[in-house]
Amino acid sequence: MKNQGRLRFTYPILMLLMILISLNSFAQQREIQGTVRDENKLAIEAVSVSNKGTTQQVQTDRNGHFKMTAAHGSVLSISYIGYKTQEVKVDNASIYDIILVKDNTALDEVVVIGYGTVRKKDLTGSLASVGAEAMKDKPVANVGEALQGRASGVQVINSGAPGSNVSIQIRGLGSINNSAPLLVIDGVPTDLSLNALNPNDVETIDILKDASATAIYGSRGANGVVLISTKKGNKNKGSITASANYAIQQATSLPKMLNAQQFASLHNEMMANNNNRQRPDFADPTLLGRGTDWLDALLQTGKLANYALSYAGGGEKNTYYVSAGILNQDGIVKNTDYKRYNFQFNNEAKQTAWLKLGNTLTLSHDVKHNGSYSVLNTLASLPTQPIFNEDGTYSGPGNEAIFYGDLRNPIGTAMLEQNTTKGYNLLGNIYAEASFLNHFTFKSLLGLDYKAWDNMTFSPKYNWKPIPVPNSYRSESFNKSLTYLWDNTLTYANAFAGGHEVNVMLGSSAQNNDYNYMNGSIKEFLSDNNNQLNNGLLAPTVGGSRNEWALLSFFGRANYTFKNRYLLTATVRRDGTSRIASANRWGTFPSFSAAWRISEESFFNKNDFWSDVKLRIGYGVTGNQAVLDNYAASARLKTGQYVFNGIPVSTLYPLVMPNPGIRWETIKQQNVGIDASFFKNRIQLTMDAYIKRTSDMLVRMSVPITTGYSDSYTPMINAGEVENKGWELNLRSQNLKGELVWNTDFNISYNRNKVVRLDGDVPIYYGYQSHTIGQPVGSFYGYLTNGIFQNWAEVNSYAYQYQGADPANSTAPGDIKFRDINKDGVVNDYDRAYLGNPTPSWSFAMNNKLSYKNIDLEVFFQGVSGNQIYNANRVTLEGMYTIRNQTTKVLDRWTAEGSSNEVPRAIYSDPNKNTRNSDRFIEQGKYLRLKNLTVGYTLSEAVAKRLHVGRLRFYFSGQNLFTWAKYSGFDPEVIGGVDNSNYPITRNFSLGLDLRF
Repeated sequence: MKNQGRLRFTYPILMLLMILISLNSFAQQREIQGTVRDENKLAIEAVSVSNKGTTQQVQTDRNGHFKMTAAHGSVLSISYIGYKTQEVKVDNASIYDIILVKDNTALDEVVVIGYGTVRKKDLTGSLASVGAEAMKDKPVANVGEALQGRASGVQVINSGAPGSNVSIQIRGLGSINNSAPLLVIDGVPTDLSLNALNPNDVETIDILKDASATAIYGSRGANGVVLISTKKGNKNKGSITASANYAIQQATSLPKMLNAQQFASLHNEMMANNNNRQRPDFADPTLLGRGTDWLDALLQTGKLANYALSYAGGGEKNTYYVSAGILNQDGIVKNTDYKRYNFQFNNEAKQTAWLKLGNTLTLSHDVKHNGSYSVLNTLASLPTQPIFNEDGTYSGPGNEAIFYGDLRNPIGTAMLEQNTTKGYNLLGNIYAEASFLNHFTFKSLLGLDYKAWDNMTFSPKYNWKPIPVPNSYRSESFNKSLTYLWDNTLTYANAFAGGHEVNVMLGSSAQNNDYNYMNGSIKEFLSDNNNQLNNGLLAPTVGGSRNEWALLSFFGRANYTFKNRYLLTATVRRDGTSRIASANRWGTFPSFSAAWRISEESFFNKNDFWSDVKLRIGYGVTGNQAVLDNYAASARLKTGQYVFNGIPVSTLYPLVMPNPGIRWETIKQQNVGIDASFFKNRIQLTMDAYIKRTSDMLVRMSVPITTGYSDSYTPMINAGEVENKGWELNLRSQNLKGELVWNTDFNISYNRNKVVRLDGDVPIYYGYQSHTIGQPVGSFYGYLTNGIFQNWAEVNSYAYQYQGADPANSTAPGDIKFRDINKDGVVNDYDRAYLGNPTPSWSFAMNNKLSYKNIDLEVFFQGVSGNQIYNANRVTLEGMYTIRNQTTKVLDRWTAEGSSNEVPRAIYSDPNKNTRNSDRFIEQGKYLRLKNLTVGYTLSEAVAKRLHVGRLRFYFSGQNLFTWAKYSGFDPEVIGGVDNSNYPITRNFSLGLDLRF
């Protein structure tokens, strides 16, 4: 019995010991490893993997791998910026495959604002952010091109020529003068052209749109602010990234021109209707065939090659990013090309626990060759004229201009004349940032913006018809711009009990620019092969000048947040500029904005539909000093010479009347907005509405010559107003997730501007456009057409145009009827009217990104609507009034009663002025474009490992693939709304690869 009792007692003890031993074995630390990838199954580098409840933490390597020791039952926390933090419980497995899902709310994403950063969820103003993904794998030479259509309220227009800059407008035209936004690169305000940057070096582009966001830049924030941040290193093992892209470029939508036979028939008709004699060799046009295709001779298949290499890395105390890039582009117009060389070096070092030092440095050198081409003259050259003479020299028109025209051979000038621009750019800063007393940070930044560029033009002498060039000619110019910047900011940030958070920043900025240039030219050289300036023989000239400006500023910003529910922001800036007289030199620019996150209220019922809702409101005042001359308040004097008693006498005379009362333009803007997300943040919406009113707008003053001042060079006065109203919508959705991922970004904007006031309310006319009260800025202005006169009865009963009995010298059947708007029986200048708006009212874009396993696809559409284009090319190419080739549109011209009610008759000298400014040449500018299509394939991790690389991706991309438009010109994307022989936009096809070690 004792033994049995002992056994009954011992058995449970043994069982307990066995359980404890077993539990102890599970609790023992063991090595585990894993791979962290994104939804596209691509490895993510520098992901933080920590063992919760311990101090253990590691980071993934370039292949997404990690190793660490952990006990059974431990919980791993995996986190990375822009992705949702994931927790994984350690079980019996030794290898873990972890997929991180993007945090589509991006509420904790940090965006750049003026002189600082802020979490996106804490924004109270209107801001758009475009990341590096928008520029990746695109066959573009310009950062601005990649920005097109990516942000609502931002219109980007590309001119097409190699090495050219883009035009950017934010929330419409705020002025009849300069409406370009302020550009800030790595904290340095600059006028550096965006084509000087390597798109591969750009990390983010943040666009400040409303005045509550831009007022921190005061007198330069009126037209919005574009903040560009270049890439930085990371606290991880260094990685090398290489990319290569090769593209071919083609012109699209080429106009159809008359062939030799068709032109000869037209020429005969033009001469006959004007009672002129015929060209003898046009007696039988059918014998002439097709003739010369001048446009085909000017254009070629363009090529673009882009190569980039970067090295990024760092450790606990420093990070670095170094890159180099080469771009080589041959334009679609012969003898036009562009080469760019880039170098980037960004570094940041944590010297002590309280001191951080860093720098950013951007270097670029570019070379641009333009030749001396004219697309319009090429189209207008006669198909009956060959390009070359029989001896191989360039041909020219015959002696009689009425038969042969007077255009110099456009292929010869394009190939022989040289126009070369070389640029050298240095943009950078060094900074120190000190933290002290727990809540204070002081930052001092020294910036430098140095630009030097020279231009050379050389034209050899040649003996072509119609007018020989007897002397060679060379001109050169040299330009240098140097800008210094010194910014200082002191920031206090603290969180208090009860949910109160405060961030206050005070700062100062001093900036100074010095610009100078000199130029010279000379004619005739003993040998055109030795054409330096000091070898010239005739007509030497020399010139040069220098000017400077300075800006001193003091500013501050205060942010207050209560329980992440109520957010307030107030800013103020005081600017003093050298460009304005002392009485008006200083200006104050305040702003205020507030936000209410309703979704944080206790009464708000969060559910599967509503995830987050925030309302925003803001008001601010900004200025525009970009339109000011550096000496706008001062009198300008000019030297000259006249002959008195046969002796040259030097003079000094006033050129421009001074205006000591001049001020910068002032813009007041109100903005309301909403940020919302739905269905567990799978759909995110941002919507804004705004009213922007420009007062004190600068316009030219009328100066009578009796004052002694020039009536051509007139001073600017503050006497105008412009108003912009609009709204913007951004929508982002995660349509599918899992093995097949599909995300969509959509944006649409509406803007309407009008001129409210001008000096004396007198319209300002220029070219084909005008600034008229009540109409959009730069609206088209001219005559309204009313069909074609079909017979003499219609001519005689209509309002007087150019009456007479001789159809060769007066209005006659076949001419255009122009509307007699004021009904006074005469068609004259008083009958001109508004014809259209050059600025789109609507702009929209949609981007779809799909990925399945190792394959990815991106499809991007972009377009505009609500605008018109004045196709000035048609004045020459459809005018049928002088000796120029015409488009095939004139084949539908009026020849007899009832033959046409749209295209007038062909008559040399155009007695009815059918080519006057009118809606005949106005066309709809709306279009929808397949802007980009990219298909990519990333090698599997196993294959990449066998090749000893971290990641290898191949892709094919097409740019500007299809355009749906009614416009008859090359392309409806026209800067300023007037198409006057613009460089053709190209369709691009490219192959590329991205490689990471």
